[in-house]
Amino acid sequence: MSKAGGWWRRKSTPAKVETYTRGSFHSFAVIEVLAVGPPIAGAVGSELGGWLVLMVCAHAAVCALTVSRALDWVRGRREQPVRLLWTLGAVTAAVGVTALAVSEYGPYGDDVDSAAGGLFGVVLIYGAGIVALGMRSRRRVCATVGGFAAGAGLVGFPLGMPAPAALISALAVLVGGGFMAFSAVFSVWLLKAVFELDEARETRARLAVAEERLRFGRDLHDVMGRNLAVIALKSELAVQLARRGRPEAVEQMIEVQRIAQESQREVRDVVRGYREADLGVELAGAQGVLTAAGIECEVTGEAAGLPAEVQSALAWVVREATTNVLRHGDAARCVVGVLVTEGRVVLTVENDGAGGASDGSGTSDGGGGSGLAGLRERLAAVDGTLEAGRVGEGRFRLVAEVPLAGAGVREVTV
Repeated sequence: MSKAGGWWRRKSTPAKVETYTRGSFHSFAVIEVLAVGPPIAGAVGSELGGWLVLMVCAHAAVCALTVSRALDWVRGRREQPVRLLWTLGAVTAAVGVTALAVSEYGPYGDDVDSAAGGLFGVVLIYGAGIVALGMRSRRRVCATVGGFAAGAGLVGFPLGMPAPAALISALAVLVGGGFMAFSAVFSVWLLKAVFELDEARETRARLAVAEERLRFGRDLHDVMGRNLAVIALKSELAVQLARRGRPEAVEQMIEVQRIAQESQREVRDVVRGYREADLGVELAGAQGVLTAAGIECEVTGEAAGLPAEVQSALAWVVREATTNVLRHGDAARCVVGVLVTEGRVVLTVENDGAGGASDGSGTSDGGGGSGLAGLRERLAAVDGTLEAGRVGEGRFRLVAEVPLAGAGVREVTV
C-alpha cells in the first residue's frame, strides 16, 4: 500500500487527472461485463449465454482499447483512431442486434427479455459514450449519439419489435448515450485544461528566469557600453598621436587605463548587486508571483535592519524555493516566515506540494549552485544552516538559520 501511495503522490496534478480519467473510462468496461454478463448467462442458458457473454467481453475489450487510443490522441501522442472508432461502432451494432434477436426469437420468458433488453441498452449507451472520446467536434458527438439512438429505434422493426418498445429503446439510448458522451467531452476538456495550466505555469517560471537574465544583461550593457566606446576612441587617438611622435599619446593611454579600471569596478558592483539579493524584495516578489500563479501565499516577518550579507543569503533561499515551487511543486498554499530571535534569523518556507512530481521542496539538487547544495553553500558563508524534509502528509518544510549577534526577539506580520 505504501508503494502504491508513493506512486500516486509522485505524480503531478496533470498526470493524476489523466490517470483518473483513464481509470474511470476503463472501469466502464468492467462494469459493462458485470452488469449484463451474469444476467444474460443465467437467463438464456449455458451455451447461448456463454456466447453472449463472450460478445459482451469482446465489446468491453474494444471499448477499453478505444479509451486508451483516444486519450493518447487527445494528448497528442498518436493520430486519431478513426478505424478503431468504426470498429467499435460495428461491434456495438453487432452485439445490439444479437441482443434484440435473442429477445424476439430466443428462449421465451420475461427474464430473457429483461436481460436481452438490458444488454441492448447498455452496449449502445457505452458504445456511444466511448466513441465520443475520439471526436473533437461537438456536432459530430451529437450526431453520433443521435445516430445510435435512431438505430436503436429502427433496428427493432425488422425483428418484430412493437413501435412503443422501439421508441422507448431509442429514448433510453438517447438519454444514456447523451450522458456518457457529455461525460467524455467534459473529461477531455478538463484534461486539456489541466495540462495547459501546467504548461502555462512552467512558461511563467521560464519567463521569470529569462527576465532576470535580461535585466542583468541590460545592467552590464549600460555599464560597459559607454566605457568601451570611450576606450576604443581614446585608444585610436593614442595610436594616431604615437605615430606622429606626440607626447600626448602617453596621457591618452593613462586615461584608457583609468577608464578600464573604473569599468572593472562598476562590473564588480553590478555582479555584487545581482548576487546580493534583497530579502525584503524577494519576500514581496515571492508573495506576488505565487499569488499570480493561483497559490495562496502568506508571508510573515520583515527583513528591515538585518545585515546585508544575511539578507543576501536568505533572499537566495526565498528565490530558489519560490521558483521551484512554481516549476516542480504541486502546491495550493505556501507559507514564508522570517523570525529574529535569540541572536539568530530563522527563515521558514513551507508548502503543501510534496505530493507532486518532485519532492515538493521547492528546490532541485541540480548543479550550478541551485538546489539544496547550492543554498547550503551560500548559507555556510555566513555560518548558516539549512534543513529540509517532509513534515506531514503532502507537506514540505525548509528551514534556514543564520546567526545574528546582538539581535533581540522580534516578529512582525506583513
